[in-house]
Amino acid sequence: MQPTARTTIHRKPQRGSYDREVIHRILDDGLVAHCAFAIEGQPYVIPMVYARLDDQLVLHGAIASRMLAQGAGGVAFCATITIVDGLVLARSWFHHSMNYRSVVVLGTAREISERGEKLRALEALVEHALPGRAHESRAPSEKELAATRVIALSIDEASAKCREGGPLPDDDGELPWWSGVVPLALRASAPVADADVRGPLPASLARWMR
Repeated sequence: MQPTARTTIHRKPQRGSYDREVIHRILDDGLVAHCAFAIEGQPYVIPMVYARLDDQLVLHGAIASRMLAQGAGGVAFCATITIVDGLVLARSWFHHSMNYRSVVVLGTAREISERGEKLRALEALVEHALPGRAHESRAPSEKELAATRVIALSIDEASAKCREGGPLPDDDGELPWWSGVVPLALRASAPVADADVRGPLPASLARWMR
């Protein structure tokens, strides 16, 4: 992916990547996108469920959503996805950090209104969090489909940035305090079924729990 003036990483550029596969991999591993836009000079940042559908980032919500309406209207848009992989603890405050993977996508969105494309985008949103779940649940009714707005942001102007490893080298090796990395990971607890659910866990959830 060709970097632009807006996506070129200046601070610690060695941590940056414009490789489309790297960007897609991070997008596929994340769960929440923080979406930014401005109305009359007032900035807003909204956390959203998202999915990657080929080279598009798709978002959905109520038809009355101001953010989705603005996105469908072609305002400048930014979506950021961040995955925290660990706490980096140094002997000095200055060198404390985090290990992370992140992607920033810039551009203007478009509304997905064609029925088939809209259903495909909504299926991708369900499948993103739990692969296989779309085939174990009901597709939206026509009323639900009409009440839902879906927008797509092309993944053409984007960059990734990652940090891994321990604290940066410093002159504090003789100090007595502990330093190193505390790995972090998102883990699921045991599923809690509704009171009227019968039978075993669905296949998608059983695979995911393993």
